[in-house]
Order: sequence, then structure tokens, then C-alpha cells
Amino acid sequence: MRAGRGEEGAVDGIAEQPLLAPERIERGQALLARLRAGLERVILGQRELIELVVIALAARGHLLLEGLPGLGKTELVKALAGLLGLRFRRIQFTPDLLPSDITGGPVLEERDGRRVFVFHPGPLFAHVVLADEINRASPKTQSALLEAMQERRVTALGQPHALPEPFFVLATQNPIELEGTYPLPEAQLDRFLFKIEVPRVAEEIMVRIIRERRRGSPPPLEPALDGAALAELFELVDGVFLPEAVARYVARLVAASHPDAPGCPAPVRGWIRYGASPRAAIAIAEAARAAALLAGRPNVDFDDVARVAVPALAHRLVLEHAARLEGVDARRAVQALLAAVPLTPEPVPSEVR
Repeated sequence: MRAGRGEEGAVDGIAEQPLLAPERIERGQALLARLRAGLERVILGQRELIELVVIALAARGHLLLEGLPGLGKTELVKALAGLLGLRFRRIQFTPDLLPSDITGGPVLEERDGRRVFVFHPGPLFAHVVLADEINRASPKTQSALLEAMQERRVTALGQPHALPEPFFVLATQNPIELEGTYPLPEAQLDRFLFKIEVPRVAEEIMVRIIRERRRGSPPPLEPALDGAALAELFELVDGVFLPEAVARYVARLVAASHPDAPGCPAPVRGWIRYGASPRAAIAIAEAARAAALLAGRPNVDFDDVARVAVPALAHRLVLEHAARLEGVDARRAVQALLAAVPLTPEPVPSEVR
């Protein structure tokens, strides 16, 4: 079902926003296709994973990748930075890593005959930051990322220091080795636009990897987008129209994630302890705009919301212990919400179908 425009220059009851011209949509789709094609040269047989990564980038969101060792999470992030031609830094998180090790800090130096503290930037001062095995660092170090991810700056000795634009944190974590790890708190998980589970590769893909990737080395890549093209892509995503009917659906979906809400489906009510915040609705809306552009559409459709809802919403839910005993995870809870929450609160008039 597609959301449409009303009469007399109004769109679902609000002021009309001009749709992007077809040539602009084609341009945005082509830019996204370049990134997708480059990533598919490095990561074989993972089209859905790659498209979600491209959508997250276009929506200017941070990304958490979870999967078993050796599935290419680190190579994916390195390839993305290379395709964008952006400054890249990798931080290997360990239990003894200190906050200043990633943010930088003041160093006492002698200048003009005086001793002064001079801020030395840490590895966070890059465009693309790989936080490898983020759950191995202490909560104190993990919290140092909060201001950087949300405000895109760090503070040292009371002075703010802006991070470069654009700025993306792409973190990885291993779900099977829990000894010596510190699970990310909900406040930090909420800063990630998507949490994506990296699936294992199929047998045929493994054969290609063995034959084509000697010693596991990925092929060389040339930048697919420069700074101007990336800025143009962000502008095009911002220009994708979000109909009020779709916005209301996103709001109902997030509201229904709370077990005490009237719209919460009966099965989900017993699975979820705490639902998602308004930041989840913002994440779904922004990611749906990027998904619509990737699909070549000037406006967000209900299908775009359904496509991004699971990676944008699942990690923001806190489940009851009983749900885990039943074998229910957060992804299944979101899928149940998608199946139960109606697209529109009442039948859609035939002229807008």
C-alpha cells in the first residue's frame, strides 16, 4: 500500500513538500548503487547486509554489527571507509583501554616560554571509526563514546572539540565469547541507528572465497564517492518525502512497543518489559527515507518502514525474562509488532490507494 497526496496542494493534511525530480532520484539511486557494488566486491553473498549498511550510511547513523569471528565485519567497515575516501581509524577495545585513549586529552607542552595544556586528538577524530569488539572495554570507556556519537564532539578540561564531518561509528561485537565482556548499556545501544546480525555465508559463497581470496585478502578498491558526492547524497535523502500516513504508522509502531500501551498486541505484551523511545521513531523515519531512495522512490512507503524496522527497533527493546525462556528474541517481537499494528487506523480512501 502506498501513501498518497491529498487535494488542494496538501499532503495528508500538512503543507505540500515538492517531490524530488525523477532525475534527482536516479542520481541518488546511482550513488547508493556505487557504494553497494563496491562493498559487494569485498563481502560476497551478503546483499541484504550490504544494503542495510548503505542505508545506515545514507541516513547518517551509527552502526553496530554483531556476528561470529571471521565473517568479514572488520573488512566491511574498512571497505566502506575506502570507498568514501574518508579518514579511517580502528580502535581495538580491550578491558584496559582508557577513555582518553580514544578521545585524546591534554598534554603539557612548553610554548613561548610558558607551560600550557594542549589538546592532542585521539583516534576518534576520524570520519569513519571502527570500534572493534566494543563490548570488551569497560563501561567507563564505552561511555566516552556517548557524547561523540550523539553530539559529534568530545570535551576535555571543559573545552569542547568538534569531530570531523561526516562522522560515523561502526562497532562490532562477538555474541559467543561473554567472559571478560561488558554488555552495552541501553543508553549507548540507543545511539546506534541499526544493530545488524551478520549471518554466516552459504557453502557456494565459501567456495568463491576460497578460490578468489588468497590468504583472505580483499580486492583493491577505488573511492566510489568523493566529499561533494557524499554531501549531495545526504541532501537527496533529506529531500525524500515522508507522508503523514507513514509518519503516523511509525509513531503507532513505536508506541505499540510499550506493554502498557493500548495498541500493544497481546503476545508482545508478555514479551517486552520496556519499549522504545522517540529516538527509535526518528531512526526508523530517517532510515526509511534512505531505503526509499535506494528503491528509486521520491517518497517513503510502508514497505520501507517494514524493511528497516527490525534493525532499527530490536536493540532498543528490553525483554522480559519469560520471553527468553520461550525462545523469543527482540527481532521476533518487532516482527510481531509489524504483523499486528495496522498500516492505517481506518480504511484508506480508494483515491489514495
